[in-house]
Amino acid sequence: MSTAILRATAADLGARIAAGELTSVEVTTAFLDQIERVDGEVNAFLHVDRAWTLAQAEAVDARLATGENLGPLAGVPIAVKDIFCTQGVPTTCGSKILEGWLPPYDATVITRLREAGLVILGKTNMDEFAMGSSTENSAYKITGNPWALDRIPGGSGGGSAAALASFEAPLALGTDTGGSIRQPAAVTASVGVKPTYGGTSRYGVVAMASSLDQPGPCGRTVLDTALLHEVICGHDPMDSTSIDAPVPPVVEAARSGDVRGLRIGVVTELGGEGYAPGVELRFREALAALEAEGAEIVEVSCPHFSYALGAYYLIMPSEVSSNLARFDAMRYGLRVGDDGVNSVEEVMRLTRGAGFGDEVKRRIIIGTYALSSGYYDAYYGSAQKVRTLIARDFDAAFEQVDVLVSPSTPTTAFKRGERTSDPLAMYKADLCTIPSNMAGNASASFPCGLAPEDGLPVGFQVMAPPLADDRLYRVGAALERALDTARGHTLLDELAESPAGAYLNVVEA
Repeated sequence: MSTAILRATAADLGARIAAGELTSVEVTTAFLDQIERVDGEVNAFLHVDRAWTLAQAEAVDARLATGENLGPLAGVPIAVKDIFCTQGVPTTCGSKILEGWLPPYDATVITRLREAGLVILGKTNMDEFAMGSSTENSAYKITGNPWALDRIPGGSGGGSAAALASFEAPLALGTDTGGSIRQPAAVTASVGVKPTYGGTSRYGVVAMASSLDQPGPCGRTVLDTALLHEVICGHDPMDSTSIDAPVPPVVEAARSGDVRGLRIGVVTELGGEGYAPGVELRFREALAALEAEGAEIVEVSCPHFSYALGAYYLIMPSEVSSNLARFDAMRYGLRVGDDGVNSVEEVMRLTRGAGFGDEVKRRIIIGTYALSSGYYDAYYGSAQKVRTLIARDFDAAFEQVDVLVSPSTPTTAFKRGERTSDPLAMYKADLCTIPSNMAGNASASFPCGLAPEDGLPVGFQVMAPPLADDRLYRVGAALERALDTARGHTLLDELAESPAGAYLNVVEA
């Protein structure tokens, strides 16, 4: 029974709980047991409180017993990236400067999970303050990729992606600033979606770069991810950037997967030299599968995408410099050197020196420099002009096609430690994902097979216009169906038989 629960889709688990075939406590216990069995190797979670989690499941079962209609994911467990404020639960953002901090309130997204009856399993590991592409920048532990523990699970949300791939959770929550949902999804064979900027509330999400950050859903199937998308998205008056518009019909799109007549544009600038042969191969095969489903494939040029990486690494650090100024040792979190002798300034200096890791310090320094007098226009101002040009590229492209596509990442998962001494090489992992954050449109990564040279997962990125998030799911569902038909089995079946599926064998043993 335990293995069957772990392998099931979130949609199936929700339906069986609603029908009374399973209880939330039974399902939640199965995943908590799996975390206990395998997370010592995977290191996906930073905090798990079994009693607290089971109390949530018991409360959901009680609500369902009264006949309350909570929605299709009621009783289903979910892993949450440790950047969401969760009342009374440690929220560290993977940083020593917030070690032991207990937020006094819930993020809006957490509130919506609770209202819909989802059960929070725990908080997942991440690059410190979401700054990284490998989850190697966490102050607490390094997460492994369940497909190969010597490989990275992506970043910054590698903990959430690894929890999905190792069957420790059926759903997960992440945030995406430059690819932190999509890149981990790509390298772990999971689904990750960055909604339209403003489509999901940022209230209670610890800010990294406010004009780029966006919470989003992660799952193992397209439908599961769409169901979670519907739960967490929607207008929130507590977030001034929240869009007051209906949530696009993402679940309907995921159930349909109809791409007949859809014009799909392949971005010329996101491919070619520097992209692994296996990534290009699987990407082209996915295009052929979508064409066979009735889509029209065309080439589209977005010339300013080539400048996105450089502009992003001026805008994002500038916002980091501003946002992280609040961690000053005076109000909450870590405090070092407060001995009654040191000045306030010295306590701040000592605390920030001890509490922030190298990558965070690097980005604060870059951002502070870019915002400084005499350099603001040359660096930050110029980067914002590039951002406008990227948005115009998207606008022009979407006049020709319905969606844009590219590989999600230029390579498969690289080895742990391989890029830690070369920040520029690390930053290039987000080459394909950054343009969507700069423009604020919707985008997603869907699994499209394994690279033949290393047997590791490849991701297929889909980009849609703002508030056309449903198009992502139409394409993702069509691709999932086409690839399942070609394989003769589902992606979940393949995942269960993969190196990551070895974590299921621990249950059976």
